Amino acid sequence: MTTLAVTGHMDLTDDSVPLVRTALDDLLGRRAVADELVGVSCIAKGADSLFAEAVLAVGGRLVVVIPSGDYRRIHAEAGHARLFDRLVEAADEVLALSYERAGRQAYDAANAVLLARADRLVAVWNGEPPSGRGGGTADAVLAAREAGIPVDVVWPEGASRG
Repeated sequence: MTTLAVTGHMDLTDDSVPLVRTALDDLLGRRAVADELVGVSCIAKGADSLFAEAVLAVGGRLVVVIPSGDYRRIHAEAGHARLFDRLVEAADEVLALSYERAGRQAYDAANAVLLARADRLVAVWNGEPPSGRGGGTADAVLAAREAGIPVDVVWPEGASRG
């Protein structure tokens, strides 16, 4: 069994979504052929949800991490709520962290859970350094590398952030 966790940008442009999804399908398809696949995601809009959908598409098991009690309200905007709820329903396991409010502590804790469970980290990441606010994609990549967790960076040609 291989457990892959995801970190990635939420603000992918509309044109980037199919590029990233194809790259994730390719990466996860290769992993799923070799082994049973488990994907761990916070299922936010963008990279997290694309990854979760790709895990399910290859027959993998999905573990959802909910960083805070208000996370769905904050991160499941009108256009994302239905997908968010569908992914929670499809998950084999949902881990709700005890933070009441979303913020740096909750996101850092969620990243720690992702990395604690991961054999590898999939980073849908444009390579930019950390913002300094914590809990972001670059922060998770740096923490994974410091912990010796291999990182697969997915940023296909033509991808961009909005």
